Amino acid sequence: MLRDAYIDAGIVTEKRLTDALHVALATVSGCRAIVSWNFKHIVHFDKIPLYNGINKVMGYGEIAIHSPQEVIEYEAPADKEDV
Repeated sequence: MLRDAYIDAGIVTEKRLTDALHVALATVSGCRAIVSWNFKHIVHFDKIPLYNGINKVMGYGEIAIHSPQEVIEYEAPADKEDV
């Protein structure tokens, strides 16, 4: 299972099984992206390429992993002008 491959590769430990499952389920389901506040185990600069490396080895596509701040688009209120 993909979750176990992440753990076997040392991306996360067995204590973080649900984090590995989160990424695995999103990957297997064909999600294009994960948006998460979990900076320690999911949205982590060093871990994202590792997750995607395992995905590739296991025959899955890459998944984009971002923080909410990276994907939220803010619009200025109608009564405010751009500065």
